[in-house]
Amino acid sequence: MQPSDYESLTPTQAIAYQHELRKLINITPLDKPIKVIAGADISFNKYSDIVYAGIVLFSYPDLKIIGQSTAISKTTFPYISGLLAFREVPALLDAWNKLSDKPDVLVLDGQGIAHKRRLGIATHFGLIAHTPTIGSAKSRLTGKYEEPGDEQFAQSPMYDKGELIGVALRSKKKCNPIYISPGNMVSMEQSVEIIKNCIRGYRIPEPTRQAHLLVNKIRIESGENNNMQFNLFD
Repeated sequence: MQPSDYESLTPTQAIAYQHELRKLINITPLDKPIKVIAGADISFNKYSDIVYAGIVLFSYPDLKIIGQSTAISKTTFPYISGLLAFREVPALLDAWNKLSDKPDVLVLDGQGIAHKRRLGIATHFGLIAHTPTIGSAKSRLTGKYEEPGDEQFAQSPMYDKGELIGVALRSKKKCNPIYISPGNMVSMEQSVEIIKNCIRGYRIPEPTRQAHLLVNKIRIESGENNNMQFNLFD
């Protein structure tokens, strides 16, 4: 199935497709050096059919911005928790296809396998684009964990039905943790280490922070009112 076909799916069919994709998830160590990393984010009003996508490329590990791509698309797929990827992936794929050089790993502002069907945006997009992905979310979608200690890089494993699905990571003292989970073609341990290497004084990692700024910029430039804004992948 192509992302362009998502518009024709019912929620029940979308869930069935997630179960199909789940069989293809590959959580194994990335076996090549990372020279280029990218961050991706989506912005939309849940009551609008317009979706804004942005990807920012960085050299790694110094995190110097070396490129970017944006896309604006429309969707009629309903806003349903757990199925937001069906609204977001087509726009993100448009931005991805505009990149002349692809990153070695893509960090998305949302969930990887830390999703009740293990198909958060990072996993979904990683499977569709056949690329290594990591989910770095600002809020928990599913899973249980013990609150990590109040020190930078304190962490706590997240479990769902006995399965390790992610790590709650304290990226800054006195801040809520972020929620890291592999998307596809990268291990849990690598996902956490890569995100730790991308923290630059803010709660969220620099790749997705810059992608967030980029999508907000193109949304403002488009003239859309930014009240009621959503930036949560799941």
